[in-house]
Amino acid sequence: MLSVIRVHLPSEIPIVGCELTPYVLVRRPDKTAATDDVPESSPLEGYFLRYRWFRVQSDKKVTICSVHPTEQATLQCVFCSKRPALVSKSYHCSPRCFTDAWQHHKTLHERAAAENGNSNEEDNELARANTAPPAVLSSLNGPTPFYPSSIAQKNGVGETLIEVGGCKTYTPTADDIGHVLKFECVVAVAESKQSVGHPSTIMTSRVIPAPSPRPRRLISVNGGDAMGGHLDQDGRIQSAGSFTVLSYNILSDTSASSDLYSYCPPWALSWPYRRQNLLREIVAYRADVVCLQEVQSDHFHEIFAPELDKHGYQALYKRKTNEVLSGSTTSAIDGCATFFRRDRFAHVKKYDVEFNKAAQSLTEVIIPPAQKRSALNRLVKDNIALIVVLEAKFGNQPADLSGKRQLICVANTHVNVQQELKDVKLWQVHTLLKGLEKIAASADIPMLVCGDFNTLPGSAPHSLLVYGKVDPQHPDLLVDPLGILRPQTKLTHQLPLVSAYSSFVRSVTGLGLEQHRRKMDLNTNEPLFTNCTRDFIGTHDYIFYTADTLMVESLLELLDEDGLRKDTALPSPEWSSSHIALLAEFRCMPRTRR
Repeated sequence: MLSVIRVHLPSEIPIVGCELTPYVLVRRPDKTAATDDVPESSPLEGYFLRYRWFRVQSDKKVTICSVHPTEQATLQCVFCSKRPALVSKSYHCSPRCFTDAWQHHKTLHERAAAENGNSNEEDNELARANTAPPAVLSSLNGPTPFYPSSIAQKNGVGETLIEVGGCKTYTPTADDIGHVLKFECVVAVAESKQSVGHPSTIMTSRVIPAPSPRPRRLISVNGGDAMGGHLDQDGRIQSAGSFTVLSYNILSDTSASSDLYSYCPPWALSWPYRRQNLLREIVAYRADVVCLQEVQSDHFHEIFAPELDKHGYQALYKRKTNEVLSGSTTSAIDGCATFFRRDRFAHVKKYDVEFNKAAQSLTEVIIPPAQKRSALNRLVKDNIALIVVLEAKFGNQPADLSGKRQLICVANTHVNVQQELKDVKLWQVHTLLKGLEKIAASADIPMLVCGDFNTLPGSAPHSLLVYGKVDPQHPDLLVDPLGILRPQTKLTHQLPLVSAYSSFVRSVTGLGLEQHRRKMDLNTNEPLFTNCTRDFIGTHDYIFYTADTLMVESLLELLDEDGLRKDTALPSPEWSSSHIALLAEFRCMPRTRR
């Protein structure tokens, strides 16, 4: 006979919109243990598993802290409580919670005061305060009727059980916020539908709302908001002939270990939560071309490709080679994924770049036979690049003198992470650029080079990308045990590449751009950071473009201390990668006969 051995949930903290999938271990009639489902539609020797989900509603109502959603709120911001749009952001679990969040929280006050225009002087003082004033808080005495109650069967004193699901999985909704969920699994007879024995149950902690970070705006490099609002709006406002490109290292699940990111709550680091948060963020940007790094093979095929297909994207993928990761499960190896909107572009050609193959060819030519093994150990790191040639479907040139179709080449790469292998990083970047030069020589085509280069602004790889050469005296060139960088005069390329985000510095001065320049390193013309953890903060991610064929129209605003809370790093409940997304809007420059 079929029986349930045990059930449990990977995470006991349920989040709105994040599917809950219990682990159910059963003993089959042949006495073997298995986790396979036994649905009513396919019973096993006359038995099946019945599942039910309940919302446990208590007479005691609970208000959730807007900063720490796993904590109960004890205080409320008076300023926000008076404004319906800000009420959900008004609750805090302690005075320390409110104080730490003040720099971020006060922006809500500033915006509300600016929108009201004629607000009273007391409100203006609260909006301008640099430190959290005690007078802005009021205590929540007694239960606050913030969540609605319903009527159904009673489950003991002061509790009501409301059935909310009859499948093995359940996705919490806004109605569940603040309530405990109960999962029930029981063996049932297929013929009579009667239950056999007692059900196995799990009680979760209270459902919390999905954290919602402040939306990032698309900023015109001429000083205004390019989209007149946030990117998560329904309308897609974009000037005719322009297109947007997103680059984002999403942090693979295999890399998101609790040891590395111990500061991130376990529920926020779990893949079921991160995948839904990442998808929501990526879809909200509504980019025409999306370049993702650290996309696991199984996640690409099972999640990202099918989900983005629903939003009109075609997908291309290149998995990392697995010579170094030979002991890893193939499906868990990550790679680069490029998506493009089918209504904006058509696929023309795809090139896969495997740096391992280039390393094999290089060692055959310049490395003595006795040193080949050690040379390959240093050079073979499984990194790859994915190059895609697309044809634009939109009319982007009022006067196309050449009469040719508009092609665009997009390179998506993830360069080796080991910081001590400076020669390998530079060699990988140089190899990629030489491949792109060959494509450029065969076609008059704008180029974009996106990805996580794992190299800081001012490094040799960065210098090669933006200057087309490396200073012979650059300190990075001192690391070259194999002689692969010699002669150093070969470290050049002819592509006129420029970093898109340098437009924040190079553009005409405007009031709207000053706040964004403060997030830039004026010595390198790059963002202060694109990667932010407890152990590292700096820029590793870039979008480069050929300046003779493309011009930057607008850029996705960068995060700073207002976008990241004072007490956290990435990943966090709000942002599900250790990197931030970069996005640029481009316009193809009018063609001339060359």
